[in-house]
Amino acid sequence: MVVGEHRTTKLVIDRDALRQNIKNEKSLLASDTNLFAVVKANAYGHGLVQIAQEAIAAGADGLCVAILDEALELRNAAIDVPILVLGITEVDNAAIAQQYNISLTVGSVEWLQDFQRMAFKHASSNKLNVHLAVDTGMGRIGFREIGEFKQALQLVNQAPFNFEGLFTHFATADETNQDYFNHQMTIWHQLTDDMDTMPPIVHVANSATSLWHLPVTGNMIRFGMAMYGLNPSGYEIETPFKLKPVLSLVTKIDFVKQIKQGEFVSYGATYQAKADEWIGTIPLGYADGYPRRMQGFHVLVAEQFCEIVGRVCMDQIMIRLPSKLPVGTDVTLIGRQHGKQISSEDVAEYAHTINYEIMTSMAPRLKRVYIN
Repeated sequence: MVVGEHRTTKLVIDRDALRQNIKNEKSLLASDTNLFAVVKANAYGHGLVQIAQEAIAAGADGLCVAILDEALELRNAAIDVPILVLGITEVDNAAIAQQYNISLTVGSVEWLQDFQRMAFKHASSNKLNVHLAVDTGMGRIGFREIGEFKQALQLVNQAPFNFEGLFTHFATADETNQDYFNHQMTIWHQLTDDMDTMPPIVHVANSATSLWHLPVTGNMIRFGMAMYGLNPSGYEIETPFKLKPVLSLVTKIDFVKQIKQGEFVSYGATYQAKADEWIGTIPLGYADGYPRRMQGFHVLVAEQFCEIVGRVCMDQIMIRLPSKLPVGTDVTLIGRQHGKQISSEDVAEYAHTINYEIMTSMAPRLKRVYIN
């Protein structure tokens, strides 16, 4: 992986903002409720290991990732808190999780039976920590039928398993209409209310659920998008406390030129100057995760919103300047500049997507600088 260390473009990660978001969230929770920081997808583009370490220091009790390799990266960084892989791990790789004390999500009886057979062939004194996923309406992974779920409960209470957790995921917790959320809660209770004993960890709340639906059942929340200071609903619902965005995307102008009226800019000649104009070029593009479709949007330069002109290129973007500005002038694509702001929600709205996609698209070659 090549990182642009010698380029002015960078992601600035504010660790104090992260700490504040965790502190504010914990103030909403019951004292016996744990917070697991969701750091999948390179911590939503913010940097896996660095964010995990900071979240733990700020009071996170454990971590959630999407794939086993993310968990192994954390273990290799000497992080020893509980780690849960939220996605399905292939049975053949489960012994690796067993070795490194990583908890795995299970959503089928067949998976449990396959691992049980494999474990008996290769006797190990370690048990595999498992969380059963219940599909209450997300339609993604997990147990849906009561019969299969009861069969899974019998299996996870046998060797070689440690039945550590039980969870579901809500599809519409970030929406104002609560009908489907309530429907999922009903399914959850139908599947779980008859259980003789619950595992040590029960979690149904992601960021949106923890912000707008407390109290809910369980003793752990999965704190993801809101930890990074971003509203899971975009602009739809106000949050119970002010979220502090953790990430800024900044760069500097590296080339300035004047073009004449009628001249064109960038691929496809989709922008034509209506007058003589000063154009600045900045060193990043869609290969860095900034969407190609952002022509006509704006960035912040010298305390002014400046339009992106022409198509976003793979590695460069052109912007219309208010006047001739020097090479090296600061440019903010996401973040604040002298009281004005461009949020990831603004970028997402213009790109017809969600802030999650904008954040997780931030490429590895972007230099990440951690402050505070």
